[in-house]
Amino acid sequence: MVSLLLAIIYVSFISLGLPDAVLGAAWPSMYPELGVPVSFAGGISMLIALGTIVSSLMSDRLTRALGAGKVTAISVGLTAAALFLFSVTHSYWLLLLWAIPYGLGAGSVDAALNNYVALHFKSRHMSWLHCMWGVGATIGPYMMGYALTGGHGWNAGYRYIAIIQIVLTFILFISLPLWKNRAGGQEEERSVKSLTLRQVIAIPGAKEVMLCFFCYCAIEQTTALWASSYLTLFRGVPADTAATFASLFYIGVTVGRAISGFVTMKLTDHQMIRLGQAIIGLGVIIMLIPGPYELSLAGFILTGLGCAPIYPSVIHSTPATFGPQLSQSIIGVEMASAYVGTCVMPPIFGLIANHITPALLPVYLLVILALMVLMHTQMIRKAPNNAK
Repeated sequence: MVSLLLAIIYVSFISLGLPDAVLGAAWPSMYPELGVPVSFAGGISMLIALGTIVSSLMSDRLTRALGAGKVTAISVGLTAAALFLFSVTHSYWLLLLWAIPYGLGAGSVDAALNNYVALHFKSRHMSWLHCMWGVGATIGPYMMGYALTGGHGWNAGYRYIAIIQIVLTFILFISLPLWKNRAGGQEEERSVKSLTLRQVIAIPGAKEVMLCFFCYCAIEQTTALWASSYLTLFRGVPADTAATFASLFYIGVTVGRAISGFVTMKLTDHQMIRLGQAIIGLGVIIMLIPGPYELSLAGFILTGLGCAPIYPSVIHSTPATFGPQLSQSIIGVEMASAYVGTCVMPPIFGLIANHITPALLPVYLLVILALMVLMHTQMIRKAPNNAK
């Protein structure tokens, strides 16, 4: 029964990744039909991110009230409904409205699933599950591309993904008894009172782990967003070639997480985090070396490999570092911090690139990395369980 539940959780992580990169893939076809400027994609993505931050902060109360299984099923159902509404909409302003449940569903399921896995499964599963997220994030754009190249339109692409999410919602509701029977189950989750944001921040080490997660997602998303522009504007790589090369960053993240699952059998979560930080540092330093663009390409791939173990290891280490009773509260705030980093830091580098030079990308990443290393070190020193 445990293996069946784990298989369902793996499928859920693939499902989590499916919608994440679809808007970017579909937008070139969407905005002419919607009659809006190309820049209006930012409005939809920002509302999705805002909903995700809000639901991440609410996830502690929701999970303690309903249990991880019900929160996951309801959240996936909410995302499925939003995707279906995307698939039948031809108005930009309605898409803005549907973006709200889209984000609300994503944040709660992310925090609830991550905490459940951190509590009940080994570190290798956390790495492999986040690898499955990468698989979903890769499949989603391909599904949208299939709909577009087949002449069915972007609405059909969203409909395909919505159907998958609807089927998964049904499976999740059927599987609820499995969640209840696992390691004390939902009754254990409900036995501890949820904490306010102020109470969470007051926990020793909480501010540091929030900033650590903020910095990690800032590095990941800034690299993903600006790699192509850096290669084109600074290294002189043709735009189409740069786009292909930049995609190797996420391939590095996905492959790295598959490998990390095996490495976690030898190293602790905190050792995995330090290893990832060291590899990111090496990748960024290589990007700073003058020479052919292949050096930058190698740097981006290494940065992706370095990113791979950090997110799942920070999440998995949370119950051990702060205690199982605090983990849901901490992870919800970690998720919110991650999404804030995703929203804020890439646009800030955009301003730097526009007004100074895109050549500063490695320096920008190095500064954020230094702050992340410092916050992780301080978190270990201050956290209640002082895990090494």
